[in-house]
Amino acid sequence: MKTTDKMLEATKELWKSYNEHPFVKGIQDGSLTKDKFKYYIMQDYLYLKEYAKVFAIGVAKAKTLETANLFAKYIAVMNGELDVHSGYMGKFNVSQEEIDDMKPSPDNLSYTSYMLRVAYEEGEVEILAAILSCAYSYEVIAKKIVENNPNSINDEFYGDWIKGYASNEYASGNIILIETMNQLTKDYTEKQIQHLIDIFVACSRYELVFWQMSWDKSC
Repeated sequence: MKTTDKMLEATKELWKSYNEHPFVKGIQDGSLTKDKFKYYIMQDYLYLKEYAKVFAIGVAKAKTLETANLFAKYIAVMNGELDVHSGYMGKFNVSQEEIDDMKPSPDNLSYTSYMLRVAYEEGEVEILAAILSCAYSYEVIAKKIVENNPNSINDEFYGDWIKGYASNEYASGNIILIETMNQLTKDYTEKQIQHLIDIFVACSRYELVFWQMSWDKSC
């Protein structure tokens, strides 16, 4: 088994629970209330600001120019996602002042703090393990939503979110992340791989916590 296969096997049941969560099911059938989604979008904005820093540290710690460019590419992509006036932020008419006044929830802060600790204390491969859970799980979740409810992509509000993460364009980025992880760890020992699995499992748990936080709108 490749490293990423082992990581996904270790989190199989956990990832399955994502699509069983009421927040995700609400996106799937269009029943999720807009106030919960707005809270999620605003917390996700705060999350992405810290997530971008993890990639930036990855650029500094990369051992090859190729890997450094991979990390750097994601920083550029997130600059677009962090535009308050675009996407769902624009739909909710969220002002820059409103987002500046919002604080990350304790769960959000705990998650990003964990990833940043991994990034500061460890190397490029461990950073990949930390970011892969978020990056790839969104693709898996969105594709499962479409499988469960093919008409979900036509939802006038949530359809764009679903189509974005279920798209081939989004998947292409994850393919590169997965291939890079497997290439860099092809000669790793079982002990080294287990450490990466531990990081991946921790971040996968935080992903589930993030969905629950958004459902509860917990500050």
